[in-house]
Amino acid sequence: MNVPSKLGLFAGALAVVFVAAYTVAAAVAPDRSGATGSDSPAHAGHQSAPASSAAATPGVRGVTVGSGGYLLSGLAAPAQTGQAGVLTFSITDPAGSAVTDYTVEHDKQLHLIVVRSDGTAFRHVHPTVDAAGRWSIPWQWQTAGTYRVYADFVPAATGETLTLTRTLEVGGDYQPRPPAGESRRSEVAGFQVELTGELHAGTDSELTATVSRNGQPVTTLQPYLGAFGHLVALRDGDLAYLHVHPEGSTPTPGQLSGPQVRFATNAPTPGRYLLYLDFQVDGQVHTATFVVDTAAERVRASATSSSSPASSASVPPEHAGH
Repeated sequence: MNVPSKLGLFAGALAVVFVAAYTVAAAVAPDRSGATGSDSPAHAGHQSAPASSAAATPGVRGVTVGSGGYLLSGLAAPAQTGQAGVLTFSITDPAGSAVTDYTVEHDKQLHLIVVRSDGTAFRHVHPTVDAAGRWSIPWQWQTAGTYRVYADFVPAATGETLTLTRTLEVGGDYQPRPPAGESRRSEVAGFQVELTGELHAGTDSELTATVSRNGQPVTTLQPYLGAFGHLVALRDGDLAYLHVHPEGSTPTPGQLSGPQVRFATNAPTPGRYLLYLDFQVDGQVHTATFVVDTAAERVRASATSSSSPASSASVPPEHAGH
């Protein structure tokens, strides 16, 4: 083969190598043509996990029917308002068998939380379990709508706290009552409860509930579920279940406290949260309800309101916020 032919073959080989290298580089390297949008802080990390993944928001539970192979199964309850019946369900393990061995947490083997999709009709109860692992509790619905049912428990086999959820549809006259805005004061059974402290997204927060009656501090709070108060927090929008725990040492039997109960929590995202405080006085458990915005959300809402024409006093109230 003469020299020109050899040079031609060599040049052709180089071209093939160059094209292959370019193809590989294009597949590996990001496309910078859209860097302004995709690489900006507002969009960073959107590809890391699905938005619905509980793992994407640490501290959030109660967004799936199953976790770690455990499943909230066979949920049943009366289908209409006013019907007396039984709410039943089971927790099944990765092998499909009903779980019968639980670790006690907050004085109970399992906590059942039921709330309507608009945040109303909240109930925190404790069903009983039979030898076959079937949980049950007498049940009757007062109002119609879509309800979220949460089972909060710790399987003895893993020692890991799980919160699983399903929805139930209840027939009847449905009148939604979504929260109108932030509310940090609640009155229940003659008690006034005020919630103070800032709720921050992505960092630890402390909230304090202060209980009074007729203008006087209540100092006779009794232990309930291993503390002087039990707080449930749900994220408005998807009703994700947040981990909240009381501050301070575990009370001893017969010990009284008040008027303040402190809680530590962490809001995973900016936004609005629905809070439900159970406290006990004279053997009766009462539930105070609150609506709390994270600090960042409050600042954002204030800035939006002040810059929007809708905030003008000339706008009729019935149109405000539409």
